[in-house]
Amino acid sequence: MEEGHDNSTQIVDIDHAYYTSKIYGPGDAASKELWVNVDEMEEDEWKVSGFLSSTHRQAERVNLSFDFPFYGHILKEITVATGGFIYTGDIIHRMLTATQYIAPLMANFDPSLSNNSTVFYFDNGTALVVQWNQIHLQDNISLGTFTFQAVLHSDGRIVFVYKEIPVDINDISTENHPVKVGLSDAFVVLHEIEQIPNVRRRTIYEYHKVDMLKSKISNSTAVEMLPLPTCLQFSSCGPCVTSQIGFNCSWCSRLQR
Repeated sequence: MEEGHDNSTQIVDIDHAYYTSKIYGPGDAASKELWVNVDEMEEDEWKVSGFLSSTHRQAERVNLSFDFPFYGHILKEITVATGGFIYTGDIIHRMLTATQYIAPLMANFDPSLSNNSTVFYFDNGTALVVQWNQIHLQDNISLGTFTFQAVLHSDGRIVFVYKEIPVDINDISTENHPVKVGLSDAFVVLHEIEQIPNVRRRTIYEYHKVDMLKSKISNSTAVEMLPLPTCLQFSSCGPCVTSQIGFNCSWCSRLQR
């Protein structure tokens, strides 16, 4: 069982295989500094998604103006979902919540329940900010509104910032939708089907995920995830095979990586 909320000033450092994370409590200055205040920006700098702001369980593809390294591989586009997460896979399918996600707070959010609910984002050339603004849970609208951000930086840093979290996240129902805070990545394998020519079955294998402590998420908290070195960063054989980064890297001469 997870511990209860701790609203004191506290920075929690957690090491993962691909990322190291810092959790900032409500009393820490970083929790306020990491929040991107859109009120201070020009209106034409950010885009309100009319589609996402008026639908439920939908997603919208967003092209990035910069290369974003996620688990060491480069993303040039992502998919923003109404359910409080960003999907990072290339292939859109019915199970977007299963893996390949960046989730500040994945839950059964329904922006269509209120005219005040919006999902918007902006790209300044070195970072993409996505904000889920005053959105309700479809399962329990009486709980109030949630407002939070995910920020993807060109250096691979990922920041979750929480302005308005009206309930303990552990109490959010998972009956109709997963509730997750963290990251996940996977790889896709195509299998030939002998009985059916020219048809291949696609299998997605999750190889790593980061689950953040939900009990640490409340009003005015933040999570900062810093990427650790991976084998994919090397562009030549020598540095690759002699690296000491916690992974057993090997070099493929055919792929030159």
